[in-house]
Amino acid sequence: QELSFGEVDKMAKKIVVLTGSPRKNGNSIAMAEAFIAAAKNQGHQVTRFDTAQLQINGCRACETCFSKGQACSFDDDFNKIAPAIEEADVIVFSMPVYWYTMPAQIKAPIDKLFSFVVGKRDIAGKRCALLACCEEDDLSVLDGVLMPYQKSISLLKWTSIGEVLVPGVYAPGDIDKTDGKAQAAALVEVI
Repeated sequence: QELSFGEVDKMAKKIVVLTGSPRKNGNSIAMAEAFIAAAKNQGHQVTRFDTAQLQINGCRACETCFSKGQACSFDDDFNKIAPAIEEADVIVFSMPVYWYTMPAQIKAPIDKLFSFVVGKRDIAGKRCALLACCEEDDLSVLDGVLMPYQKSISLLKWTSIGEVLVPGVYAPGDIDKTDGKAQAAALVEVI
């Protein structure tokens, strides 16, 4: 039986969520968990990687990606993430702002997405989303996360399904004073 486009679009998706907060009870983690709960409730398969808890070194620009049977020639935990990204339909990045940009813990695996370009892996056409928050009330503080996200997904030929950007949260639980978790969960409806 053939499925219409709308029916195919609602089929279960493989989703990879990369969190970047070193705080296990941080606000961006809470947004990621809200998204994950909603995705699982809709029947999607979710694989979560807490990059702050992994050992991922920065890209060395050796350009030998995928030449030794894995994404990075220097064996670290990115080689656990890369196959999941390759198989995923949707990739979600969740992070706080650290010093006006991405935390180093998630920047390293984002830098290593370059391996798919060097290795000539066809990962175009994926959907993605950004969940980010910051302490300051100024929404422009999130530009240091938003701009690299937008440029990176453009290069990879991915389509953003949305960005949830929440200013003014710092202490664990501050996200509960906003609609950030609800916005994150609502993204499931457009994947």
